Amino acid sequence: MSNYFVRTLREDPADAEVNSHKLLVRAGYIRRVAPGVYSWLPLGLRVLRKIEAVIREEMDASGAQEVLFPALLPKEPYEATNRWTEYGPNLFRLADRRGNDYLLAPTHEEMFTLLVKDLYSSYKDLPLTLYQIQTKYRDEARPRAGLIRGREFVMKDAYSFDLADSGLDDSYAKQREAYQKIFARLGLEVVICSATAGAMGGSRSEEFLHPCEIGEDTFVRSPGGYAANAEAVVTTAPDPLSTEGLPEAEVKPTPGTKTIESLVELANRDFPREDRAWTAADTLKNVMVTLVHPDGTREVLAVGLPGDREVDMKRLEAAVSPAEVEMATPEDLAKHPELVAGFIGPQVLGPQSPARAESNDEDDKLAGVRYLVDPRVVAGTQWIAGANQEDHHVFNLVMGRDFEVDGTIEAAEVREGDPAPDGSGPLELARGIEVGHIFQLGRKYAEALDLKVLDENGKSQVVTMGSYGIGVSRVLAALAEQNCDDAGLAWPVDLAPFQVHVLATGKGEEIFATAEELAEELSQNFEVLYDDRPKVSAGVKFADSELLGMPYVLVVGRGLKDGQVEIRDRRSGERFELPVAEAVARLTEMINAHQEGAK
Repeated sequence: MSNYFVRTLREDPADAEVNSHKLLVRAGYIRRVAPGVYSWLPLGLRVLRKIEAVIREEMDASGAQEVLFPALLPKEPYEATNRWTEYGPNLFRLADRRGNDYLLAPTHEEMFTLLVKDLYSSYKDLPLTLYQIQTKYRDEARPRAGLIRGREFVMKDAYSFDLADSGLDDSYAKQREAYQKIFARLGLEVVICSATAGAMGGSRSEEFLHPCEIGEDTFVRSPGGYAANAEAVVTTAPDPLSTEGLPEAEVKPTPGTKTIESLVELANRDFPREDRAWTAADTLKNVMVTLVHPDGTREVLAVGLPGDREVDMKRLEAAVSPAEVEMATPEDLAKHPELVAGFIGPQVLGPQSPARAESNDEDDKLAGVRYLVDPRVVAGTQWIAGANQEDHHVFNLVMGRDFEVDGTIEAAEVREGDPAPDGSGPLELARGIEVGHIFQLGRKYAEALDLKVLDENGKSQVVTMGSYGIGVSRVLAALAEQNCDDAGLAWPVDLAPFQVHVLATGKGEEIFATAEELAEELSQNFEVLYDDRPKVSAGVKFADSELLGMPYVLVVGRGLKDGQVEIRDRRSGERFELPVAEAVARLTEMINAHQEGAK
């Protein structure tokens, strides 16, 4: 350590919010360069390479073959798939000295597709799965949590190519199994969740989430085994009801009721009903948002949902991707004078929009403000909703009788105790870090880039694809979150930068000579970091060893006068002394036992 490139910090970085960020910087594994951009120092790079090695071994075992693409890519392939526009501000764009447009790759679907198109032309060449481990770039608006959400990050991405959908199913199953093996070998707990494909497109989609309180993703699971990202949860819609015999809609004065709470309070005070009290679930809340489409077009959208639910912006964004979502501004709403803020009701939205009612043009069928509602808003349900008059609401407004909608949307929050879509019990909510994502892309990219092969009959067929990603640097951060305590990092044996940390704690020459001898003997079979710093106190060396997190620490210090050294197990906290002559054999036994247990 006297010449190893590492400097530990006693204080947390000012911008660090989570343990992995604090500890990886303090322990000298990474160093901040800019928001969301980090340098890898020797300790961090050793862990990163070990994670990559596990991934490579399992990917190779699955039959995938490794390639490597550049990170700097031309614009044209991304224009062909429309992602030059769809990625919007998340894409790093640049031009060369001749004015040609390039990008820093956020992902490489186009490159994989074009490579296979360039070299393969027959069904006999398939199935094929290619992968790479490469640096990616996304211009995150709010990079946070160190390596968990950065602008530059390391990713393993793989793509399968098959002639038929059944082949894609087989390739997907192989990669799914490989991912389970990868995360098991890394010792990283994951939950496989149904997910949305987002801007990637495609059909079947699953995320591998590491349960963690600081995770950005909310996921749900049920006692019966259902698991999904909250964005992908499908609401169990009630059956439609008959509208026969329902009371007529009636506009009533409701002064000062611009909130759901105040509306419910007034309704129960001034307009009580006999069977039960009014609740927030009886109200129809219409939330006005603006969709910003990739080409910059702004569209006002009304989202209707029961008043006891809030809009989950992540669910909404997933539902309208690739558009981005903002709350509608006064300027956006001013273009629709029929809307009365605070009292907006369905009577002027969607099919009831004045602009749509006045138009007979089929192309104008979505004029006015589009109206999408929560799946719970079904035909025959009765609501209290805005009357589009200041200080007035409509009571007994019936869906399917008094208003229609343009469709449904999954945008309402998912709550603890909601029923699982598959009937497997009530949902439990948890937080997680997304460390892997697999999808069946289908033929989206192959069609856009004209990837075809000849089948056994000599007929040209579009290839079907799968996409499989692992956030390698994010996995390292998740492992750091999982393997730490108040004192520092605590790596498992197979992923630690070094398996043994030898400390010479004292001033006598015999201490340093013995420590060096033990370090050299251990290094014949293991990776060893030797703290030989001559003018550093024992207390600092102990603190550094706990911060750096090597799994086993061998202390050569004051016990040497009695022929004893100390072994410390960083993860369990166990400490014991033993004769110098037995130290190497005992550590060898402990490390081998750990590795056998891991297998």
